Amino acid sequence: MIQPVQPSQPNNNKPASVSILHMNDFHAKLPNLERMYTASQMFDSFETSADKLKLSSGDDGLGEDPVLSRAVSKMLDMIGITKRQNGNHEFDVMPSVHAENAKSAKYQELGAINVHTKDTSALKDVMVNSAIEVHNGNKYGIVGIGPSDMFKRLKDGVSKGDLTVDDLPTTIANLQKEVDKLKAQGVNKIFLLSHSGYTNDIQIAQQTRGIDVILGGHSHDLIRDVQEGKNLFYNLDNEPVVITQAGKDGEYFGVLNVDFDENGVIKSVQNNVIPTALFNRTLPAKFAVEQIIGKPEHVGEINSAPPAPANRLIENNPHGNFLVDAMRKELGVDVALLNAANIRGNFETGKVDTRKVSEITPFKNNLVVAKINEKELVEAIKLGGRSFVHPDNKPGIVMVSGLKYTMNDKGELLKLDYVDDNGKETPIDINNPNPNKILRVAMDDFYATGGDGFSMLNKKHEAEAVYNFDKDKLACDYIKKQDGPVDIVDDKRINIVKSN
Repeated sequence: MIQPVQPSQPNNNKPASVSILHMNDFHAKLPNLERMYTASQMFDSFETSADKLKLSSGDDGLGEDPVLSRAVSKMLDMIGITKRQNGNHEFDVMPSVHAENAKSAKYQELGAINVHTKDTSALKDVMVNSAIEVHNGNKYGIVGIGPSDMFKRLKDGVSKGDLTVDDLPTTIANLQKEVDKLKAQGVNKIFLLSHSGYTNDIQIAQQTRGIDVILGGHSHDLIRDVQEGKNLFYNLDNEPVVITQAGKDGEYFGVLNVDFDENGVIKSVQNNVIPTALFNRTLPAKFAVEQIIGKPEHVGEINSAPPAPANRLIENNPHGNFLVDAMRKELGVDVALLNAANIRGNFETGKVDTRKVSEITPFKNNLVVAKINEKELVEAIKLGGRSFVHPDNKPGIVMVSGLKYTMNDKGELLKLDYVDDNGKETPIDINNPNPNKILRVAMDDFYATGGDGFSMLNKKHEAEAVYNFDKDKLACDYIKKQDGPVDIVDDKRINIVKSN
């Protein structure tokens, strides 16, 4: 872990220019992290008088797999990230794994302002409140905050019991105290790495003093350019605050160029978001990843596949349907359920290997088979429907196999059918579902422990079976068993209609 650089003769009474390479919510997409390494090298090669920083606003990783977590940490080091704010997905892995990665990493982890660890946790002392970097005599303060809704995103039994998280008002108050400490040290250029979401970032910008730039994450917004009222706001001292964020899944990264006057107030700013697809995956990055996770195994071929949905949280998703079908058929159950947010990629035509499948569903949750009644199924699907009216479309609709349903764009469930192995459809009364009608249901242990508010599915404690593998294994097994190349088909099993 690197330590903050301490200046010998600081000089803050001069204008300064800085160029910040920033990233957020890559969600363990290793190919895009490999491309990011190439982009970082190009960033390093630019000749400029501006100071250069490399920062991450979190959710670089995803899921419980410790090997994948180590690979992500290695890539952050290769990219040259110096400060990283922990997102909620950094806590998907066991605390001991997280702590070991942090101790061996070259970057420093932030987040202690509002994410607190128990004294007995392996994560104790991993995070700090803030840090200072000095470039060419210019001092830059970097603070970080995690998501106040952390526990909605974490599964029971991993890091959740090691943490407490402040609500947003407490977070803002303690953030201001930390900024004031930096200002007392002569730091007048301060960046916030926020994994709190765009809406909260606006509140922070307008309700604090001293923060100049907010590099955001968590809400997956792709914020281009600079526009007053959209990502240019004014703080309590009427000084400008710029917010930016670079989408999700490593599809983009950002380069923010900022000019400060001698008082540390922004004079001009240029906000660039750049597709990672413009950059190649080079051998050094590929080799580093394969040294950790090994070479992938070829499992089959995709003959055809539709485009990925524009918003996977609230649309029928043929790629997710294929995975949930694999769950149902490989485990021999009546119904299978999957959180739409669990899908983090899509199948493409051509050869498919184990790594590609794992990237599509990377969380590595154990699968569970439990008995669920019709009433609980209806309640779960209706809860997923709330995603249409929630500002960030969370928790996401419920993906299904062995069921099909119609819902309007207000999230109101209109029709639900049970579909047996022969394709016969039997209506379920959504207004008076039968609590005595029991179905064997496959789901992962995020759902099966009531994650994201799905308390009606909290059945792991009484499960018929708990397996030590996730849905990616079943998908690979399912593909191997197919007679020839696979077609990913949009069968419209989830039908979203316009409301009146």
